Amino acid sequence: MQTMYAFKGGESDDFSKDQKFLLFSIDNMYNLYLLMLSLLIEVQKRAESDLQKKQKKHLATKEDKDPNRKFVNNQLLALISDNYQLKNQLEINNITNWNLDSEYVDVIFKAITASDLYKDYMTTKVSDFKEDKDFIVDVFKDIIAPNDKLYDYLEDKNLTWLDDLPTVNTTILKLLRKAKSTSAEGYFTPKLYKDLDDKQYAIDLFRKTLLNRSILNKEIEEKTQNWDSDRIANVDYVLLQLAISELKNFPSIPVKVTINEYLEIAKEYSTPKSSIFINGILDKLVKEYEEAGTLKKVGRGLM
Repeated sequence: MQTMYAFKGGESDDFSKDQKFLLFSIDNMYNLYLLMLSLLIEVQKRAESDLQKKQKKHLATKEDKDPNRKFVNNQLLALISDNYQLKNQLEINNITNWNLDSEYVDVIFKAITASDLYKDYMTTKVSDFKEDKDFIVDVFKDIIAPNDKLYDYLEDKNLTWLDDLPTVNTTILKLLRKAKSTSAEGYFTPKLYKDLDDKQYAIDLFRKTLLNRSILNKEIEEKTQNWDSDRIANVDYVLLQLAISELKNFPSIPVKVTINEYLEIAKEYSTPKSSIFINGILDKLVKEYEEAGTLKKVGRGLM
């Protein structure tokens, strides 16, 4: 949607650069995933450093000398930190942000240690894997993911990351919740694409939508004759173009899945009434395609 929205050329223009940007922005989502997961590692390091500084104080208290290491020794954090494949991906993708911008690690660390969640967790000195995991899940969900300063930082670093952030955070939460002490080495480095077809889908949808823009626009205009074109949001036009292209060119994707996906995107990115408007247009078109026998879907339950 973003790449289509930004494209200003015509059907006959070369859009190879735009396609490269599309794939680059998708690939860059994996860097965001690595960045957010590595933040947990850096927070654990920050906690260890904090304990060491307290132990070296001239007037160290008994608690400073014999601190509660429950957070530092958190088993899930240790599992993430020691994961060889994750370390390798962080190095390959040059994820060094927290070395350069360590103040944001401090922001998160202080938010964690000031929370009731942390205080409750630290009332004991020992824990099992489940308690450690539940704590990190809550920390990520309630403290890291909604942090405004972190949000602003990500916006400054990469504008497309803000749209990717909900997906990335949801993915990390799922992984954290399902993590086991015996999780495989590749558990924390999932593939960005399910398979090659998954990547090809993004390319095909982009190309087929652009190459048939005039036809798609004509279909939209026929169904919006009572609407002033200036009143239709540009985002709605792009979403309708993509949705119609998907309905007509991807026989394995169920009609309901296509419609529901674009309605959700409209709710997130367009006007309050956009989803109702888009749903009405797509509903009319699907009925016409079915009556004309031009809606070719394969497999069971695809209508």
